[in-house]
Amino acid sequence: MRHKYSKLEDQYLIENVKGITLKELTNKFNKQFSLDLSEGAISNRKVKLGIQSGIVGGQFQKGQESWNKGKKMSPSQYKKAAPTMFKKGNIPANRRPIGSERIDKNGYILIKVQDGYKNKNWIRKHRYLYEQAYGKVPKGHKVIFADGNIRNFDLSNLILVSDAEELIMNQRKLFSENGEHTKTGAIIAKVLSKAKTR
Repeated sequence: MRHKYSKLEDQYLIENVKGITLKELTNKFNKQFSLDLSEGAISNRKVKLGIQSGIVGGQFQKGQESWNKGKKMSPSQYKKAAPTMFKKGNIPANRRPIGSERIDKNGYILIKVQDGYKNKNWIRKHRYLYEQAYGKVPKGHKVIFADGNIRNFDLSNLILVSDAEELIMNQRKLFSENGEHTKTGAIIAKVLSKAKTR
């Protein structure tokens, strides 16, 4: 038999839906009103009321607070959760050491330069080698391979160009498999870029 929701029950769902899973909401609702409704029934009611938890794909949205923020675990909850908790100073088994290398989706070799900064832990190897030799790459610039071979890390094969210069090189077809030709193209692009800005 289909459950007929009261205004009080609907209001409860509206006030308690945020930041919790459907399972948690169903359990809370059933406990509050001494019912035994299924998750499907509560899900259908959420749709009818036009309400959402704010959890997308099982994840919290940016800026959303966890439903249990500020709540303390009971001793029995802690005992149950303790074996799966990270210990201070714990190093995950899959963590790679600094200096490790991997290949990104575009085929470039990345090198790990630090820990604890997520995506900033890794940089492209050719950029890293260039910076070790010549200093930081300025904003709006990039390091390119003169001969187009992204595995040739010889410093003589790495050229610093601005984004504008790279655009000119692409437009004028100044890239070549011959590294010396590409270097000449980079000089031409630099001159044209300076002339354009004047």
